[in-house]
Amino acid sequence: MRELYIANKNYSSWSLRPWLLMTQLNIPFIEQLVPFSQQGNFEKFRTFSPSGKVPCLVQKDIVVWDSLAIAEYLYESYPAVWPKETKARAFARCAAAEMHSGFSALRNICGMSCGHRIKLHLINEQLQRDLDRISELFEQGLSDFGGPFLAGKQFSAVDAFFAPVAFRVQSYGLVLTDNAMAYIQTLLNLPAMQQWYQQALAEPWVDQAHDEEIAEAGQITADLRQSN
Repeated sequence: MRELYIANKNYSSWSLRPWLLMTQLNIPFIEQLVPFSQQGNFEKFRTFSPSGKVPCLVQKDIVVWDSLAIAEYLYESYPAVWPKETKARAFARCAAAEMHSGFSALRNICGMSCGHRIKLHLINEQLQRDLDRISELFEQGLSDFGGPFLAGKQFSAVDAFFAPVAFRVQSYGLVLTDNAMAYIQTLLNLPAMQQWYQQALAEPWVDQAHDEEIAEAGQITADLRQSN
């Protein structure tokens, strides 16, 4: 049985991607949640992940320690991970790779916290550029492949890769184009996304360092976590 190592659901955007992909597509796995440590995560995470980071997928003697690599590994056994049609699959892979390596302003300014609601102090030029590019990507995918998902009628890995954006839009009140916002709502309404969200709110762990970074970005207007 595959084991998927993740960190706190409230904060860990990288963990969300393969967890959502596998849960939504009914790919069997055992969840192994290892909470963030105030003393640092590297040595603890190194016990299961060569990079000292999450997510990490372990299946017998095979270890896959990157979210995009996990998607490709799963695709070998579950073709529904990526769209069936060649053009849609090419777009989906490009969009997922762009999310995997880009959008640094969004990542740095709007750290993921499912339970927080934040009013940003400022949307600077770099963040607005990221938001505009995300809207453009969403508009292209929805127009070219007909929706409701980014590369067509079926949920696939590209949707999982943009799922953390949906939580960031919800938490920070970010604004995209109308069609892009409708797609964000489609992601938020997924049963697996709702499951992750409710479990994130119920977590007993509060990571002070993450919370301080979030507070630096804007005014916290609500903290919906049950631990508060």
